[in-house]
Amino acid sequence: MDYIERRIKIGEADPAALLGANDAHLHMLESRFPATIVFRNNTLSLRGAPDEIRQLESVINEMLYVLKRKGMLTTSDVEEIIALVDESPTTTGDPQQLTSRQSLNDVIVWGRKDPVRPRTARQREYVEKVARCDVVFAIGPAGTGKTYLAVAMALAALRSNRVQRIILTRPAVEAGESLGYLPGDLFEKVHPYLRPLLDAVSDMVPPDKLKNLNEKQIIEIIPLAYMRGRTLNNAFIILDEAQNTTIGQMKMFLTRLGQGSKAIITGDVTQIDLASSTQSGLLDVQSILRGIEGIEFVYFDKSDVVRHRLVMDIIDAYERSQQQRAQQQQLPLEQSPQ
Repeated sequence: MDYIERRIKIGEADPAALLGANDAHLHMLESRFPATIVFRNNTLSLRGAPDEIRQLESVINEMLYVLKRKGMLTTSDVEEIIALVDESPTTTGDPQQLTSRQSLNDVIVWGRKDPVRPRTARQREYVEKVARCDVVFAIGPAGTGKTYLAVAMALAALRSNRVQRIILTRPAVEAGESLGYLPGDLFEKVHPYLRPLLDAVSDMVPPDKLKNLNEKQIIEIIPLAYMRGRTLNNAFIILDEAQNTTIGQMKMFLTRLGQGSKAIITGDVTQIDLASSTQSGLLDVQSILRGIEGIEFVYFDKSDVVRHRLVMDIIDAYERSQQQRAQQQQLPLEQSPQ
Protein backbone atom coordinates (compact mmCIF):
# COMPACT_ATOMS: atom_id res chain seq x y z
CA MET A 1 0.00 0.00 0.00
CA ASP A 2 1.22 3.51 -0.84
CA TYR A 3 1.63 5.92 2.05
CA ILE A 4 1.66 9.70 2.05
CA GLU A 5 3.04 12.25 4.47
CA ARG A 6 1.51 15.56 5.55
CA ARG A 7 2.65 18.29 7.91
CA ILE A 8 0.37 20.64 9.81
CA LYS A 9 1.84 23.70 11.53
CA ILE A 10 -0.20 24.62 14.58
CA GLY A 11 0.84 28.29 14.51
CA GLU A 12 0.06 30.17 17.72
CA ALA A 13 -2.10 27.36 19.16
CA ASP A 14 -1.06 26.08 22.59
CA PRO A 15 0.41 22.57 22.02
CA ALA A 16 -0.69 21.39 25.49
CA ALA A 17 -4.28 22.51 24.85
CA LEU A 18 -4.33 20.93 21.39
CA LEU A 19 -2.78 17.58 22.35
CA GLY A 20 -4.53 17.40 25.73
CA ALA A 21 -3.32 16.67 29.25
CA ASN A 22 -0.73 13.88 29.08
CA ASP A 23 -1.32 13.83 25.30
CA ALA A 24 -4.87 12.54 25.84
CA HIS A 25 -6.19 14.07 22.60
CA LEU A 26 -3.23 12.70 20.66
CA HIS A 27 -3.90 9.21 22.04
CA MET A 28 -7.55 9.51 20.94
CA LEU A 29 -6.42 10.29 17.39
CA GLU A 30 -3.96 7.40 17.41
CA SER A 31 -6.66 4.97 18.60
CA ARG A 32 -9.03 6.06 15.80
CA PHE A 33 -6.49 6.45 12.98
CA PRO A 34 -3.68 3.89 12.56
CA ALA A 35 -1.51 6.60 10.96
CA THR A 36 1.78 7.66 12.51
CA ILE A 37 1.45 11.03 14.27
CA VAL A 38 4.55 12.87 15.50
CA PHE A 39 4.66 16.33 17.07
CA ARG A 40 7.95 18.24 16.80
CA ASN A 41 8.94 21.89 16.34
CA ASN A 42 5.34 23.14 16.50
CA THR A 43 4.40 20.82 13.63
CA LEU A 44 2.30 17.65 13.44
CA SER A 45 3.75 15.12 10.96
CA LEU A 46 1.28 12.55 9.66
CA ARG A 47 2.08 9.36 7.71
CA GLY A 48 -0.42 6.78 6.51
CA ALA A 49 -2.87 5.70 3.82
CA PRO A 50 -4.14 8.59 1.63
CA ASP A 51 -7.82 8.43 2.65
CA GLU A 52 -6.88 8.05 6.30
CA ILE A 53 -4.51 11.03 6.23
CA ARG A 54 -7.12 13.25 4.53
CA GLN A 55 -9.63 12.45 7.27
CA LEU A 56 -7.04 12.96 9.97
CA GLU A 57 -6.12 16.35 8.48
CA SER A 58 -9.80 17.36 8.62
CA VAL A 59 -10.04 16.36 12.28
CA ILE A 60 -6.87 18.20 13.31
CA ASN A 61 -7.84 21.35 11.41
CA GLU A 62 -11.24 21.29 13.12
CA MET A 63 -9.55 20.84 16.50
CA LEU A 64 -7.42 23.91 15.78
CA TYR A 65 -10.54 25.85 14.77
CA VAL A 66 -12.41 24.92 17.99
CA LEU A 67 -9.37 25.74 20.12
CA LYS A 68 -9.09 29.15 18.49
CA ARG A 69 -12.80 29.95 18.90
CA LYS A 70 -13.33 28.61 22.41
CA GLY A 71 -9.87 29.14 23.84
CA MET A 72 -9.93 25.55 25.03
CA LEU A 73 -10.40 22.02 23.69
CA THR A 74 -12.09 19.30 25.73
CA THR A 75 -12.13 15.55 25.34
CA SER A 76 -15.82 15.83 24.42
CA ASP A 77 -14.93 18.27 21.63
CA VAL A 78 -12.42 15.84 20.16
CA GLU A 79 -14.89 12.94 20.45
CA GLU A 80 -17.54 15.02 18.65
CA ILE A 81 -15.16 15.98 15.84
CA ILE A 82 -14.10 12.36 15.33
CA ALA A 83 -17.76 11.28 15.41
CA LEU A 84 -18.56 13.75 12.63
CA VAL A 85 -16.00 12.00 10.45
CA ASP A 86 -17.30 8.56 11.42
CA GLU A 87 -20.86 9.57 10.45
CA SER A 88 -19.77 10.49 6.91
CA PRO A 89 -20.07 7.94 4.08
CA THR A 90 -16.90 6.63 2.47
CA THR A 91 -15.76 8.80 -0.41
CA THR A 92 -14.96 7.48 -3.85
CA GLY A 93 -13.84 9.14 -7.06
CA ASP A 94 -12.38 12.62 -6.85
CA PRO A 95 -10.11 12.76 -3.78
CA GLN A 96 -10.91 16.46 -3.42
CA GLN A 97 -14.53 15.63 -2.60
CA LEU A 98 -14.10 14.78 1.07
CA THR A 99 -17.52 14.05 2.57
CA SER A 100 -16.11 14.04 6.09
CA ARG A 101 -15.26 17.67 5.48
CA GLN A 102 -18.84 18.29 4.39
CA SER A 103 -20.02 16.73 7.65
CA LEU A 104 -17.68 18.92 9.66
CA ASN A 105 -18.98 21.92 7.72
CA ASP A 106 -22.47 21.17 9.09
CA VAL A 107 -21.33 22.78 12.31
CA ILE A 108 -22.76 26.31 12.37
CA VAL A 109 -20.86 27.44 15.43
CA TRP A 110 -19.04 25.79 18.32
CA GLY A 111 -20.91 26.44 21.55
CA ARG A 112 -19.52 26.43 25.06
CA LYS A 113 -20.06 22.66 25.30
CA ASP A 114 -21.15 21.16 22.00
CA PRO A 115 -21.18 22.12 18.33
CA VAL A 116 -24.43 23.55 17.01
CA ARG A 117 -25.54 22.05 13.70
CA PRO A 118 -28.81 21.10 11.96
CA ARG A 119 -30.22 17.79 13.15
CA THR A 120 -33.15 17.30 10.77
CA ALA A 121 -33.67 17.74 7.03
CA ARG A 122 -35.93 20.77 7.68
CA GLN A 123 -33.30 22.38 9.88
CA ARG A 124 -30.74 21.86 7.12
CA GLU A 125 -33.12 23.53 4.66
CA TYR A 126 -33.46 26.40 7.15
CA VAL A 127 -29.69 26.91 7.35
CA GLU A 128 -29.32 26.76 3.56
CA LYS A 129 -32.08 29.33 2.99
CA VAL A 130 -30.56 31.74 5.51
CA ALA A 131 -27.22 31.41 3.69
CA ARG A 132 -28.89 32.32 0.36
CA CYS A 133 -31.48 34.90 1.39
CA ASP A 134 -31.57 38.11 3.42
CA VAL A 135 -34.99 37.54 5.00
CA VAL A 136 -36.16 34.12 6.21
CA PHE A 137 -39.33 33.27 8.15
CA ALA A 138 -39.13 30.14 10.34
CA ILE A 139 -42.60 29.01 11.39
CA GLY A 140 -43.43 25.98 13.50
CA PRO A 141 -44.07 24.53 16.95
CA ALA A 142 -41.94 24.86 20.06
CA GLY A 143 -38.79 22.79 20.29
CA THR A 144 -37.94 22.67 16.59
CA GLY A 145 -34.75 24.75 16.95
CA LYS A 146 -36.01 27.86 15.15
CA THR A 147 -34.58 30.38 17.60
CA TYR A 148 -31.54 28.37 18.72
CA LEU A 149 -30.28 27.85 15.17
CA ALA A 150 -31.02 31.50 14.32
CA VAL A 151 -28.78 32.64 17.19
CA ALA A 152 -26.06 30.18 16.09
CA MET A 153 -26.17 31.50 12.51
CA ALA A 154 -26.01 35.08 13.77
CA LEU A 155 -22.94 34.32 15.91
CA ALA A 156 -21.27 32.53 13.00
CA ALA A 157 -21.85 35.58 10.78
CA LEU A 158 -20.42 37.87 13.48
CA ARG A 159 -17.34 35.71 14.02
CA SER A 160 -16.60 35.58 10.30
CA ASN A 161 -17.03 39.39 10.00
CA ARG A 162 -19.99 39.09 7.63
CA VAL A 163 -21.92 41.40 9.98
CA GLN A 164 -20.80 43.92 12.58
CA ARG A 165 -23.49 43.33 15.18
CA ILE A 166 -26.41 41.16 16.22
CA ILE A 167 -29.85 42.53 17.16
CA LEU A 168 -32.19 40.22 19.09
CA THR A 169 -35.75 41.40 19.61
CA ARG A 170 -39.11 40.12 20.74
CA PRO A 171 -42.56 41.63 21.39
CA ALA A 172 -43.37 41.95 25.11
CA VAL A 173 -47.11 41.42 24.80
CA GLU A 174 -47.36 39.43 28.02
CA ALA A 175 -46.68 42.52 30.13
CA GLY A 176 -50.18 43.84 29.67
CA GLU A 177 -48.90 47.33 30.49
CA SER A 178 -46.47 49.93 29.20
CA LEU A 179 -42.84 49.01 29.80
CA GLY A 180 -42.32 52.49 31.18
CA TYR A 181 -44.40 51.63 34.26
CA LEU A 182 -42.41 48.50 35.09
CA PRO A 183 -39.63 48.80 37.73
CA GLY A 184 -35.93 48.89 36.91
CA ASP A 185 -33.86 49.95 33.91
CA LEU A 186 -34.60 48.87 30.34
CA PHE A 187 -32.79 45.53 30.69
CA GLU A 188 -34.63 44.69 33.92
CA LYS A 189 -37.98 45.64 32.40
CA VAL A 190 -37.69 43.38 29.36
CA HIS A 191 -35.46 40.63 30.80
CA PRO A 192 -38.34 38.15 31.47
CA TYR A 193 -39.59 38.43 27.89
CA LEU A 194 -36.15 38.13 26.30
CA ARG A 195 -35.02 35.21 28.49
CA PRO A 196 -35.28 32.56 25.72
CA LEU A 197 -32.98 34.61 23.49
CA LEU A 198 -30.55 35.15 26.36
CA ASP A 199 -30.54 31.40 27.10
CA ALA A 200 -29.63 30.58 23.51
CA VAL A 201 -26.81 33.14 23.41
CA SER A 202 -25.51 32.02 26.83
CA ASP A 203 -25.18 28.45 25.54
CA MET A 204 -22.74 29.65 22.89
CA VAL A 205 -20.93 32.65 24.43
CA PRO A 206 -19.14 32.73 27.82
CA PRO A 207 -20.79 35.14 30.33
CA ASP A 208 -17.84 37.56 30.50
CA LYS A 209 -17.60 37.78 26.72
CA LEU A 210 -21.38 38.21 26.37
CA LYS A 211 -21.31 41.06 28.89
CA ASN A 212 -18.49 42.72 26.96
CA LEU A 213 -20.29 42.32 23.61
CA ASN A 214 -23.49 43.67 25.14
CA GLU A 215 -21.75 46.70 26.65
CA LYS A 216 -20.19 47.50 23.27
CA GLN A 217 -23.65 46.99 21.64
CA ILE A 218 -22.19 44.35 19.34
CA ILE A 219 -24.94 42.07 20.65
CA GLU A 220 -28.07 44.08 21.42
CA ILE A 221 -31.14 42.54 23.04
CA ILE A 222 -34.13 44.88 22.96
CA PRO A 223 -37.95 44.82 22.91
CA LEU A 224 -39.60 45.25 19.52
CA ALA A 225 -41.11 48.59 20.58
CA TYR A 226 -37.61 50.13 20.65
CA MET A 227 -36.91 49.26 16.99
CA ARG A 228 -39.03 52.06 15.54
CA GLY A 229 -37.14 54.74 13.60
CA ARG A 230 -33.90 52.78 13.30
CA THR A 231 -32.05 51.65 10.16
CA LEU A 232 -29.92 48.58 10.85
CA ASN A 233 -26.94 48.25 8.51
CA ASN A 234 -24.46 45.34 8.54
CA ALA A 235 -26.49 43.56 11.20
CA PHE A 236 -27.96 40.11 11.78
CA ILE A 237 -31.44 40.71 13.19
CA ILE A 238 -33.64 38.07 14.84
CA LEU A 239 -37.30 38.68 15.65
CA ASP A 240 -38.54 35.94 17.98
CA GLU A 241 -42.16 35.11 18.89
CA ALA A 242 -43.30 36.96 15.77
CA GLN A 243 -46.82 35.51 16.03
CA ASN A 244 -47.37 38.15 18.74
CA THR A 245 -46.63 41.09 16.45
CA THR A 246 -49.45 43.17 15.00
CA ILE A 247 -49.57 43.85 11.25
CA GLY A 248 -48.14 47.32 11.86
CA GLN A 249 -45.32 46.01 14.06
CA MET A 250 -44.32 43.41 11.47
CA LYS A 251 -44.17 46.05 8.72
CA MET A 252 -42.17 48.34 11.02
CA PHE A 253 -39.66 45.58 11.80
CA LEU A 254 -39.16 44.47 8.19
CA THR A 255 -38.54 48.03 7.03
CA ARG A 256 -35.65 48.43 9.55
CA LEU A 257 -33.43 46.26 7.35
CA GLY A 258 -30.40 48.18 6.05
CA GLN A 259 -27.48 47.48 3.73
CA GLY A 260 -25.51 44.29 4.40
CA SER A 261 -28.08 42.96 6.87
CA LYS A 262 -29.98 39.71 7.31
CA ALA A 263 -33.19 39.05 9.24
CA ILE A 264 -34.71 35.87 10.63
CA ILE A 265 -38.28 35.96 11.89
CA THR A 266 -39.42 33.02 14.03
CA GLY A 267 -42.83 32.17 15.38
CA ASP A 268 -45.51 29.60 16.17
CA VAL A 269 -48.91 30.50 14.75
CA THR A 270 -50.62 28.11 17.20
CA GLN A 271 -49.48 30.21 20.19
CA ILE A 272 -50.79 33.71 19.48
CA ASP A 273 -51.22 35.77 22.67
CA LEU A 274 -52.73 38.86 21.03
CA ALA A 275 -56.27 39.97 21.78
CA SER A 276 -58.81 38.12 19.66
CA SER A 277 -59.64 41.33 17.77
CA THR A 278 -55.99 41.86 16.73
CA GLN A 279 -54.64 40.04 13.69
CA SER A 280 -51.18 38.52 13.91
CA GLY A 281 -48.55 40.11 11.68
CA LEU A 282 -46.98 36.69 11.13
CA LEU A 283 -50.21 35.28 9.74
CA ASP A 284 -50.72 38.32 7.52
CA VAL A 285 -47.19 38.48 6.11
CA GLN A 286 -47.23 34.96 4.68
CA SER A 287 -49.58 35.94 1.87
CA ILE A 288 -48.16 39.43 1.36
CA LEU A 289 -44.47 38.54 0.92
CA ARG A 290 -44.67 35.12 -0.67
CA GLY A 291 -42.90 34.97 -4.02
CA ILE A 292 -40.59 37.95 -3.44
CA GLU A 293 -37.02 37.11 -4.43
CA GLY A 294 -34.68 37.11 -1.44
CA ILE A 295 -37.44 36.21 1.04
CA GLU A 296 -38.02 32.59 2.02
CA PHE A 297 -40.34 30.67 4.37
CA VAL A 298 -39.46 27.48 6.23
CA TYR A 299 -42.24 25.49 7.90
CA PHE A 300 -41.35 23.14 10.74
CA ASP A 301 -43.61 20.46 12.17
CA LYS A 302 -43.58 18.10 15.14
CA SER A 303 -41.15 15.73 13.37
CA ASP A 304 -38.49 18.46 13.73
CA VAL A 305 -38.78 18.68 17.52
CA VAL A 306 -35.33 18.27 19.07
CA ARG A 307 -36.18 18.92 22.72
CA HIS A 308 -37.24 16.27 25.25
CA ARG A 309 -38.99 13.29 23.64
CA LEU A 310 -42.22 14.24 25.47
CA VAL A 311 -42.47 17.57 23.62
CA MET A 312 -43.59 15.78 20.44
CA ASP A 313 -46.21 13.83 22.43
CA ILE A 314 -47.45 17.05 24.05
CA ILE A 315 -47.83 18.70 20.63
CA ASP A 316 -49.72 15.62 19.39
CA ALA A 317 -52.08 15.74 22.37
CA TYR A 318 -52.90 19.41 21.85
CA GLU A 319 -53.49 18.84 18.12
CA ARG A 320 -55.92 16.00 18.88
CA SER A 321 -57.71 18.15 21.45
CA GLN A 322 -58.10 21.04 18.98
CA GLN A 323 -59.45 18.67 16.33
CA GLN A 324 -61.96 17.22 18.78
CA ARG A 325 -63.18 20.68 19.80
CA ALA A 326 -63.51 21.69 16.15
CA GLN A 327 -65.55 18.55 15.41
CA GLN A 328 -67.81 19.16 18.43
CA GLN A 329 -68.46 22.74 17.30
CA GLN A 330 -69.39 21.53 13.79
CA LEU A 331 -71.57 18.63 15.00
CA PRO A 332 -74.74 20.60 15.87
CA LEU A 333 -74.55 22.34 12.51
CA GLU A 334 -74.27 19.02 10.67
CA GLN A 335 -77.22 17.52 12.61
CA SER A 336 -79.51 20.54 12.11
CA PRO A 337 -82.44 20.08 9.68
CA GLN A 338 -81.80 21.08 6.09
